[in-house]
Amino acid sequence: MSKTIWLGAVAYNPKVVTIWEGMRRYFHEETHLPVEVVLFQSYEAQVLALLAQPGEAVPRIDIAWNTNLAYLQADEWSGHACRAIAMRDTDLGLMTKIVAVNRGPISTLADLKNRTVALGSRDSGHAAILPVHFLEQQGMREGRDYRTLRFDSDVGKHGDTGTSEVEVVRAVLDGRADAGAIGSPFWNIVRNERLVPEGSLREIWSSPTYNHCMFTARPDLNLEQERRFAEALLAMSYDNPVHRSILEAEGLQRWLRPHLDGYAALRQAAAQQGFFKQALAKSA
Repeated sequence: MSKTIWLGAVAYNPKVVTIWEGMRRYFHEETHLPVEVVLFQSYEAQVLALLAQPGEAVPRIDIAWNTNLAYLQADEWSGHACRAIAMRDTDLGLMTKIVAVNRGPISTLADLKNRTVALGSRDSGHAAILPVHFLEQQGMREGRDYRTLRFDSDVGKHGDTGTSEVEVVRAVLDGRADAGAIGSPFWNIVRNERLVPEGSLREIWSSPTYNHCMFTARPDLNLEQERRFAEALLAMSYDNPVHRSILEAEGLQRWLRPHLDGYAALRQAAAQQGFFKQALAKSA
């Protein structure tokens, strides 16, 4: 029997259990790949498990379903030895949106001077790390040119829950913040599902595009196991009703080979904002 592949995922929502039960069943029954799933409460714990050495008193996994920040942390902390395996079609081309009340005083980034910008959880790439980075590229420095109102809810989940983005939108609507930063997926939900009164918010700025989640393999994972795992993912079909229910729950239509060209901005921002320091402390 083939060696078990231990796969890590973060339980940011109860639906995660259902999703990975379905994925495990697919691996076992359709591809005959012995995948077992370990759920973590934070991405930091998951990355440490991905990089754990034999004998360390922590769980040890072979593959992690990582956010973009967790993928970059694993890459940095492993000395760039971890390997990207696959991602979702919906992980390509994300943007950060800065939104403000419609017909209010904020219509451009210049209008944010000496104003308050609401941000999501401090470890959210799309709602905190990248907004600060992109605004700095536009000549707007946090604390010098604008104030921030931060909602550090569910830290450790890297913004997956969406809770902090809800708080950002509330703060903009009730006037506690003059504008707020949210990810383009949540902005689409706000508009398509009419989560706020129609026409109450407008987008004043959109960031350059970047990529999101990535299956990440530990450096010493057997290459044949990695290949079989990736091929099993790519074999899932949206046209198959059984596969479709799993894919839709995880927010995609098809799995893709890694696109590594969408992480440079977050890598730079995370380094500047100290999100790679834990690795240095761990190895010191």
